[in-house]
Amino acid sequence: MQSKIDRVSRSTRSRGILAGVIGVIASLAPAPVMSYANTHTAGAARTVSLSENGNLRLTSRHGFTLNEQGRASGTAPATIYVHLKIVSTKRVTAEVNIYPKGGSISAYGSASYRRSGATGYFSGSLTIKRGTGSFSHANGSNLSFSGTIRRSDYAITVHVRGHVTD
Repeated sequence: MQSKIDRVSRSTRSRGILAGVIGVIASLAPAPVMSYANTHTAGAARTVSLSENGNLRLTSRHGFTLNEQGRASGTAPATIYVHLKIVSTKRVTAEVNIYPKGGSISAYGSASYRRSGATGYFSGSLTIKRGTGSFSHANGSNLSFSGTIRRSDYAITVHVRGHVTD
């Protein structure tokens, strides 16, 4: 009989931990939004500049899709899952799901991709598509994201910058 922990762990992995890039990117947005959610007043919107970094590790790989998990660094530490799909020798797409305290944020994006030796480099943009809980009104588009993929173990570093509105 499977333990509940095993089922949750497998469910989380299969949910699509986008590979590396964008997961951290999305985590950038939650920190400012989260701190704002506690002081939000009806009708008021706030825009916050963000700059975040993350280190992700490969949890599974299916064809050209890397599923990654890690922690976002910055003002609102959060667990992040990224599904990074290498769609061509020059392009990647990503789905990022972050889980800060009080809710979640999902973002999608695409980036240019190039390889140099044992490292892959990506750079592109990300858009927040939805949020839950304290982040249900999170909005951000054209968030820049960039990073690297270490080809030996598919570990990813990610950098995200831009403006998020709640």
